[in-house]
Amino acid sequence: MTQGSAALPPRGANAKTAPRSPKPPKPPKKRRVLLKVVLLLLLAVTLLIAAYVGFLATKANKAINESSTVSNNDVKIPTAESVKKKAVGMVLLGLDTRAKGGGMNTDVMMVAVFNPNSKSATVISIPRDTLLQLEGYGERKANANYATFFSQARSDKGMDKEAAEEDAKRAIRDMLGKYFGVDLKYTAVVNFKGFEDVVDALGGIEVDVDMDMKYVDSYDGTNIDLKKGFQKLNGDQALDFVRYRKSNDGRNMSSDFDRNKRESEVVAKIVDKMKSLNGIAKMGEVIDAVGDNMEIDMPPKEIQNLMKTYFGISSTDVQFIPLEGVWKSPYVYLDEAKLSEARAALQAKMAE
Repeated sequence: MTQGSAALPPRGANAKTAPRSPKPPKPPKKRRVLLKVVLLLLLAVTLLIAAYVGFLATKANKAINESSTVSNNDVKIPTAESVKKKAVGMVLLGLDTRAKGGGMNTDVMMVAVFNPNSKSATVISIPRDTLLQLEGYGERKANANYATFFSQARSDKGMDKEAAEEDAKRAIRDMLGKYFGVDLKYTAVVNFKGFEDVVDALGGIEVDVDMDMKYVDSYDGTNIDLKKGFQKLNGDQALDFVRYRKSNDGRNMSSDFDRNKRESEVVAKIVDKMKSLNGIAKMGEVIDAVGDNMEIDMPPKEIQNLMKTYFGISSTDVQFIPLEGVWKSPYVYLDEAKLSEARAALQAKMAE
């Protein structure tokens, strides 16, 4: 398989499918951010339950209710079907919600299965430019599907913004469930601010920056300036670390697949550091970051069941499989062997 020795060129959203706001003539190309949406779900799993059964029960419940887009009264989950008894599949999406350069395209798309018997999870990350070839769906980049479903709900179905968002979550979940051959029950959406806030609440994370990273883009406010070597990064710097593509002079390039490796490293650092938190103040800050920056169409009671069931999960309990492939403009074509491995891993986790 080819992982691309040269960097993939930065590209804008799919103009035919993704709604866009007015732009100035010939804007600079946007920088795309590949954050790990699963970090906030794992945060809920590893940290919120500790708060829920301890000193921060009120704050934890507030975060749960803010994150959930449904109520316990709307959906009744039979005990046998609950996340505490049965494996659950989820879609994890990351939206660029910055004041400059943001949009409806999902720069991160992941599929995860959590199994209560093994207290473990399998997480598949999908490159944003992947062509997901599936009968009944148009050919478009993977990251444009959510925006397309949202637009269709607004224009074809006449839904308001909130209803259209929920319809888009269901549609992307149905699509990816068919693609991977697993039942996906919930969809979580996290924004960029949540990533930064969580890292800052943890007091930063220590990572080994693999190269000098320098890139400035005045259009979307990007100012990446990191030196190679082991160091502590704050939230903004950690986001720069995982989003870096290349320098302004075209040197020190990173492919999408290189960034996937850095993202996995950051997620592992975040999950493990959350387990080491002892300060009540820091725990409260992290809980606030979750409630403010994540939405999931799971009833609050089920979120609590998820937290209780997976209390104590660490990075070693999570199998990360980043899909890989070959870039042939304008798409990434997935490596079939890696795709088959990912499907089998998700299905096996569901059946444990």
